[in-house]
Amino acid sequence: MGQEHYSRRIAEAICRARRLKPIKTGNELAEIIAKARPKRGKFDRIHPATRCFQALRIAVNDELNILKKALPQALNLLRLGGRLVVISFHSGEDKIVKQFFRKKDEATEVQILTKKPVRPTLKEIGQNPRSRSAKLRTGKKIDEK
Repeated sequence: MGQEHYSRRIAEAICRARRLKPIKTGNELAEIIAKARPKRGKFDRIHPATRCFQALRIAVNDELNILKKALPQALNLLRLGGRLVVISFHSGEDKIVKQFFRKKDEATEVQILTKKPVRPTLKEIGQNPRSRSAKLRTGKKIDEK
Protein backbone atom coordinates (compact mmCIF):
# COMPACT_ATOMS: atom_id res chain seq x y z
CA MET A 1 0.00 0.00 0.00
CA GLY A 2 2.33 2.69 -1.17
CA GLN A 3 4.14 4.21 1.78
CA GLU A 4 2.06 2.70 4.56
CA HIS A 5 4.54 1.25 7.05
CA TYR A 6 1.93 -1.02 8.63
CA SER A 7 0.42 -2.36 5.41
CA ARG A 8 0.71 -6.04 6.38
CA ARG A 9 -0.77 -5.47 9.79
CA ILE A 10 -3.62 -3.47 8.25
CA ALA A 11 -4.29 -6.06 5.54
CA GLU A 12 -4.43 -8.82 8.16
CA ALA A 13 -6.84 -6.79 10.29
CA ILE A 14 -9.10 -6.17 7.28
CA CYS A 15 -9.11 -9.90 6.41
CA ARG A 16 -9.93 -10.84 10.04
CA ALA A 17 -12.77 -8.31 10.14
CA ARG A 18 -14.19 -9.54 6.82
CA ARG A 19 -14.28 -13.13 8.15
CA LEU A 20 -16.52 -11.93 10.97
CA LYS A 21 -18.82 -9.76 8.85
CA PRO A 22 -18.77 -7.72 5.63
CA ILE A 23 -17.31 -4.21 5.81
CA LYS A 24 -20.12 -2.00 4.55
CA THR A 25 -18.98 1.57 5.10
CA GLY A 26 -15.88 3.67 4.77
CA ASN A 27 -16.11 4.53 8.46
CA GLU A 28 -16.02 0.83 9.38
CA LEU A 29 -12.92 0.36 7.24
CA ALA A 30 -11.28 3.47 8.70
CA GLU A 31 -11.92 2.17 12.22
CA ILE A 32 -10.36 -1.21 11.40
CA ILE A 33 -7.31 0.51 9.93
CA ALA A 34 -6.96 2.87 12.90
CA LYS A 35 -7.08 -0.03 15.36
CA ALA A 36 -4.47 -1.99 13.36
CA ARG A 37 -1.90 0.80 13.59
CA PRO A 38 -0.02 1.89 16.71
CA LYS A 39 -1.58 4.76 18.61
CA ARG A 40 -1.12 8.14 16.97
CA GLY A 41 1.48 10.49 18.33
CA LYS A 42 0.67 14.05 19.24
CA PHE A 43 2.36 15.27 16.04
CA ASP A 44 0.33 13.12 13.63
CA ARG A 45 -1.61 15.52 11.45
CA ILE A 46 -3.78 13.10 9.54
CA HIS A 47 -6.15 10.26 10.38
CA PRO A 48 -4.43 6.84 10.38
CA ALA A 49 -6.63 5.60 7.53
CA THR A 50 -5.93 8.54 5.22
CA ARG A 51 -2.83 7.00 3.62
CA CYS A 52 -4.66 3.70 3.00
CA PHE A 53 -7.63 5.41 1.38
CA GLN A 54 -5.23 7.42 -0.77
CA ALA A 55 -3.43 4.24 -1.85
CA LEU A 56 -6.74 2.60 -2.72
CA ARG A 57 -7.84 5.62 -4.76
CA ILE A 58 -4.54 5.72 -6.64
CA ALA A 59 -4.72 1.99 -7.41
CA VAL A 60 -8.40 1.93 -8.40
CA ASN A 61 -8.05 4.97 -10.68
CA ASP A 62 -4.66 3.81 -12.04
CA GLU A 63 -3.46 7.36 -11.38
CA LEU A 64 0.29 6.76 -11.61
CA ASN A 65 0.09 5.04 -15.00
CA ILE A 66 -2.22 7.75 -16.29
CA LEU A 67 0.29 10.38 -15.16
CA LYS A 68 3.11 8.52 -16.96
CA LYS A 69 1.07 8.61 -20.18
CA ALA A 70 -0.15 12.21 -19.76
CA LEU A 71 3.24 13.89 -19.26
CA PRO A 72 4.66 13.11 -22.75
CA GLN A 73 1.30 14.00 -24.30
CA ALA A 74 1.28 17.35 -22.51
CA LEU A 75 4.84 18.06 -23.62
CA ASN A 76 3.94 17.24 -27.24
CA LEU A 77 1.14 19.82 -27.15
CA LEU A 78 3.56 22.62 -26.25
CA ARG A 79 5.27 24.95 -28.71
CA LEU A 80 8.97 25.63 -28.33
CA GLY A 81 9.45 27.79 -25.25
CA GLY A 82 6.16 26.58 -23.75
CA ARG A 83 6.13 25.67 -20.09
CA LEU A 84 4.89 22.45 -18.55
CA VAL A 85 3.86 22.96 -14.93
CA VAL A 86 2.90 19.99 -12.76
CA ILE A 87 1.65 20.00 -9.17
CA SER A 88 1.87 16.68 -7.38
CA PHE A 89 0.35 15.82 -4.02
CA HIS A 90 1.92 12.42 -3.38
CA SER A 91 5.52 11.24 -3.38
CA GLY A 92 4.74 8.58 -6.00
CA GLU A 93 3.42 11.25 -8.35
CA ASP A 94 6.32 13.57 -7.64
CA LYS A 95 8.86 10.84 -8.36
CA ILE A 96 7.29 10.23 -11.79
CA VAL A 97 7.26 13.96 -12.61
CA LYS A 98 10.86 14.43 -11.40
CA GLN A 99 12.12 11.47 -13.45
CA PHE A 100 10.20 12.64 -16.53
CA PHE A 101 11.73 16.13 -16.35
CA ARG A 102 15.23 14.73 -15.75
CA LYS A 103 14.96 12.33 -18.70
CA LYS A 104 13.73 15.09 -21.01
CA ASP A 105 16.41 17.46 -19.68
CA GLU A 106 19.14 14.91 -20.46
CA ALA A 107 17.67 14.48 -23.96
CA THR A 108 17.74 18.30 -24.33
CA GLU A 109 14.00 18.42 -24.95
CA VAL A 110 13.21 20.30 -21.74
CA GLN A 111 15.04 22.82 -19.60
CA ILE A 112 14.15 22.23 -15.96
CA LEU A 113 13.13 25.56 -14.42
CA THR A 114 12.71 24.30 -10.85
CA LYS A 115 15.77 22.36 -9.65
CA LYS A 116 13.94 21.68 -6.38
CA PRO A 117 10.15 21.49 -6.16
CA VAL A 118 8.33 24.66 -5.11
CA ARG A 119 6.51 24.03 -1.83
CA PRO A 120 3.72 26.08 -0.24
CA THR A 121 4.66 28.62 2.39
CA LEU A 122 3.39 28.36 5.96
CA LYS A 123 0.99 31.20 5.17
CA GLU A 124 -0.37 29.32 2.14
CA ILE A 125 -0.77 26.15 4.19
CA GLY A 126 -2.59 28.18 6.86
CA GLN A 127 -5.02 29.46 4.21
CA ASN A 128 -5.34 26.06 2.51
CA PRO A 129 -4.24 23.09 4.66
CA ARG A 130 -4.67 20.67 1.73
CA SER A 131 -1.76 22.39 0.01
CA ARG A 132 0.71 21.08 2.62
CA SER A 133 1.83 18.14 0.47
CA ALA A 134 1.88 20.02 -2.86
CA LYS A 135 5.07 20.10 -4.93
CA LEU A 136 5.29 22.19 -8.10
CA ARG A 137 7.80 21.37 -10.83
CA THR A 138 8.15 23.11 -14.17
CA GLY A 139 10.13 22.80 -17.36
CA LYS A 140 10.43 24.71 -20.64
CA LYS A 141 10.24 22.93 -24.00
CA ILE A 142 13.47 23.61 -25.88
CA ASP A 143 13.49 21.04 -28.70
CA GLU A 144 11.00 19.22 -30.94
CA LYS A 145 11.66 15.48 -30.75
